[in-house]
Amino acid sequence: MESPDRTAFSSADFRSILGHFPTGVVVVTSMTTSGEPVGLAVGSFTSVSLDPPLVAFLPAKTSTSFPLIRNAGRFCVNVLAADQEGVCRVFAQKGGAKFETIPYSVSPLGCPIVEGAVAWIDCYAESVLEAGDHFICIGRVRALSAGRRVMPLLFFQGGYGRFYPSSLAAPA
Repeated sequence: MESPDRTAFSSADFRSILGHFPTGVVVVTSMTTSGEPVGLAVGSFTSVSLDPPLVAFLPAKTSTSFPLIRNAGRFCVNVLAADQEGVCRVFAQKGGAKFETIPYSVSPLGCPIVEGAVAWIDCYAESVLEAGDHFICIGRVRALSAGRRVMPLLFFQGGYGRFYPSSLAAPA
């Protein structure tokens, strides 16, 4: 019998195969306890529950921004638009003053809302779980709104793109 920790594939194979599943791209933002905006790009975001309204994102344990967001106890999920790949790249970087070039407004919970986002979801951090080399951060939704009615930014097979639906819910 094979060990449950042993795999017949490499982490590169795992990443490559999972790259066949397109994911939406969000920027998770907050304000630090000293009042500085902080944020990170995340490709692993999902709804968790309708009642109560819960969402989750999965930051890497190596993230330098997530500890600041976790410490703040609240965050805003910004769903990026297809034309915001540049915004995503800014927030995908480690460290740096990410908000120097990114305009934003402030959410009801005091978190940055990235200008031009498709939608935003304001949350209190409900719980944080460890999962391998990532955390699972579950947030209780307190406010949300749709922004521009455009297609979202997607990540697929190592690149960015957009969704072309056969029947549109938002104008192309």
